[in-house]
Amino acid sequence: MKIFRTVKEMQEFALRLKQEGRRIGLVPTMGALHEGHLTLMRAAKEATDFVIASVFVNPTQFGPNEDFDAYPRRFEEDCRKLESVGVDAVFHPQAADMYPQGFCTYVNVDGDITHKLCGAQRPIHFRGVATVVTKLFNITQADEAFFGQKNAQQVVVVCRFVQDLNLPVHINMVPIVREKSGLARSSRNVYLSPEEKTAALVLSRSLRLAKDAYEKGERNAAVLKALVTKEIAGEPLAAIDYVDLFSFPALEAIETVDEKSLLALAVRIGKTRLIDNIILG
Repeated sequence: MKIFRTVKEMQEFALRLKQEGRRIGLVPTMGALHEGHLTLMRAAKEATDFVIASVFVNPTQFGPNEDFDAYPRRFEEDCRKLESVGVDAVFHPQAADMYPQGFCTYVNVDGDITHKLCGAQRPIHFRGVATVVTKLFNITQADEAFFGQKNAQQVVVVCRFVQDLNLPVHINMVPIVREKSGLARSSRNVYLSPEEKTAALVLSRSLRLAKDAYEKGERNAAVLKALVTKEIAGEPLAAIDYVDLFSFPALEAIETVDEKSLLALAVRIGKTRLIDNIILG
């Protein structure tokens, strides 16, 4: 497995791959890899003939009071996991190389899809995501890129700027990977104490309640959201950032779930902010 630490080296290598006619798959990550990430890598292996994983904790998507400094960094362990699933190359740049002195160009998806859910809670987040992902597409020359459903709004945003900017990359969304308990796998789960990890099960449990109600015929969006909210409110360690339901992938407000829809939530368990979702319809 090759490791590239500079933009120049990665881009030159990727351009040679393109000249050879290789089809490149990219999985952007911030490291601290878990089975959810590895599922993305396996999907990329099946769809392309050269897989690049980026490992970069991107500073521009963190707000001033968020966990950039504390975000887990385990590069050597990450490399072992990536090699175990057959990833061909890792791009692990430094922030100063991705954002050199004088950097002042950003990709801003300024539409309704970024003004809700996590975008409402984290106002600069998607500008940072869109900028770094655009740079990664250009650096790696990716034909296919793979993102997890757990960050469903992020997938919608990426698809939007790829279409708007005519970028020649196809976006793949891979279903959420969960622990046996039902908790969605996340790099931030390492922040949770044993007690908090038990409390965090309320996220998936509340979504299952809504899914069960939907499968029994409930279509009223307000009722489905209320089921989730009530269940989470019963957990003393949980504080709701949002519970919302939109059409998917348009992310338009709906009163009745009569089309494919996203039921998404963000909840703080202690000091740790976790997200989860299900797709109905």
